[in-house]
Amino acid sequence: MAEIKQGKLFIVSTPIGNLSDITFHAVETLKNVDIIACEDTRNTKILCEKYDIKTPLESYHKFSESEKSIRFINCLKAGKNVALVSDAGTPLISDPGVKLVQEARFSGIKVVPIVGASAIMALLASIPRQSEDFKFIGFLPRVKSQIENLLKANAAENLVFYESANRLISTLKTIAQTQKDRKIAIGRELTKKFEEIKIDYPKNLLEYYNSHVLKGEIACMAYALDEKSVLQNDLKDRISLLKGLKLSNKDIVSVLNSLYSYSKNDIKDFLLKNPD
Repeated sequence: MAEIKQGKLFIVSTPIGNLSDITFHAVETLKNVDIIACEDTRNTKILCEKYDIKTPLESYHKFSESEKSIRFINCLKAGKNVALVSDAGTPLISDPGVKLVQEARFSGIKVVPIVGASAIMALLASIPRQSEDFKFIGFLPRVKSQIENLLKANAAENLVFYESANRLISTLKTIAQTQKDRKIAIGRELTKKFEEIKIDYPKNLLEYYNSHVLKGEIACMAYALDEKSVLQNDLKDRISLLKGLKLSNKDIVSVLNSLYSYSKNDIKDFLLKNPD
């Protein structure tokens, strides 16, 4: 009996809004595989109907990853080709698929990327940056203190992340409280009819979104703070901590100058401008 040739797992990028933003390669792939594993069959069905793709659809989302990964791996081992898509953009980028790809590679199954749309790339291609460097962290955590710590730890980075419409206002308030001088770029409804890209300080963005409709998918970038701003933020945090320990201004100057090499004049100047 001839050995069964294993199928291939195709990771297919789909449009993030405008259904025309799909490659010929992606359409051809989706038409020719045996199964399309999709985050939500209802969303993928709309895309398939537009491009006359008749391949069977099966759901594959974060709540069924373990169970469905086993099924699709068995299909691949049996010689069937499987395409993985998410609701929008590229699978595995803040979307399900990691477990399936991990199992496929462990089983010696070829994984083939079919490139295409990405909200992060669309945002980065639309905004000015001093540096090509950026750090993508997916969705921000939900806890305010964790967001604050993440922003502080990455103050010198162009920090790229996704945020939901119902949490953006809260996130902007957190940034305004901790890093008010940090500019934020916000891309909303990218590639869609009401696409909007805004770059401003948190306070101004809050004023804008408090009086404008806020909905849709959102990609953001917190601009890297310059070295002086990073040092100022660090100094502010350390002074706040020492004030909480009831140290006098004289002692604060001495401690910070000896432990962190801040100049005494910089510390005194900060204390004078921020008496509370």
